[in-house]
Amino acid sequence: MDLKGTFTVRRIVITGVLAAIAILLGVTRLGFIPVPNTTGNATIMHVPAIIGGVLEGPVVGMLIGGIFGVYSWLQDTTGLFKNPLVSVVPRLLIGVVAYYSYVAVKKTNEYAALIVAGVAGTLTNSILVVGALVGFGLIPAAVVPTIVPQALAEVVIAAVITVAVVVAWKRIDTGAGKSSV
Repeated sequence: MDLKGTFTVRRIVITGVLAAIAILLGVTRLGFIPVPNTTGNATIMHVPAIIGGVLEGPVVGMLIGGIFGVYSWLQDTTGLFKNPLVSVVPRLLIGVVAYYSYVAVKKTNEYAALIVAGVAGTLTNSILVVGALVGFGLIPAAVVPTIVPQALAEVVIAAVITVAVVVAWKRIDTGAGKSSV
């Protein structure tokens, strides 16, 4: 939404494109990468929510994060994500945190802001989901260290993809690189 609280055509299009990517990652399960630890899957499903938050604000990020959460809830193969307070609610905050962390750093350095948004959005997902799993007694706190390597890999992947996609999108948006023919 813009400052007047309305959805612009641009915002709707970006939301639709990123929602379609999130749905594709969920339906095909390409967004859930099997790993041999308690969670059962690493993920890249959070990246469209981060990008949506950075490009179009917290509402768009929340909508796309909600798609991730619903897929996590409906396609749970481990039994750990049947509770929407574990699978959906934390994912709603990914794009929101990414947006506000991006805005906080953007005036200093655009690339640093994109990296911070990718890291903050990913950590929001990891910390809130793992915290909820421990809090609801679905996993013991003792296994949390085994999830850390997966979380670190997700952080790096999200930061790299966020920078690449947003920089490319902003160049397209500003017309940079257009042929003068």
